[in-house]
Amino acid sequence: MRPELADEAVRLARMLAGLLPREPEVHGLVALLELQRSRFAARTDATGAPVLLTDQDRRRWDRAQIQRGREALARCDALGRGRGPYALQAAIAACHAVAPSVEATDWERIVVLYEALGRIAPSPVVELNRAVAVAMATGPATALRIVDQLASEGALRGSHLLPSVRGELLARLGRVEEARSELTTAASLAANDRERQVLLDKASAL
Repeated sequence: MRPELADEAVRLARMLAGLLPREPEVHGLVALLELQRSRFAARTDATGAPVLLTDQDRRRWDRAQIQRGREALARCDALGRGRGPYALQAAIAACHAVAPSVEATDWERIVVLYEALGRIAPSPVVELNRAVAVAMATGPATALRIVDQLASEGALRGSHLLPSVRGELLARLGRVEEARSELTTAASLAANDRERQVLLDKASAL
């Protein structure tokens, strides 16, 4: 993470919103940046290793920044011209930001938001993220079918993202050996040493 760069992005987005106050996606961008930046303090531990969402101390999230992000999203919606890609991503981030825990997150709403995002800005990453939300909302079996479809299409080939998610889903289904293999593959593809170690630790823990 690069906090200084993120802060500069937020500053510039706010300036842009001041120049284009009637443009919904500008406010959507401000909302997205504010909400994502609000969680930085909890996303790494004292050694710099990444902390997954399920393990983050939500008390460390910046509540003032979350509120600013939600207000920017409300300004976007108030313009009444529909949500674009930035606003939809901000709405997803807002679902996480207001939830007291992973379990209490409105995963059904996140699935719907990802479906909307996939219609206006389709990409394999969006579909993979939708699969993660589906797994939380309805279970890993349905999500695994989505991920397997992406794999059969050759989506995200060479990226650690797909085998990482697939490994998590297989682990939840009790298919331990397959899960370990997928997580090990994901680790071999990860470009970041910290992410690689997290994946290897997950594989070893199965």
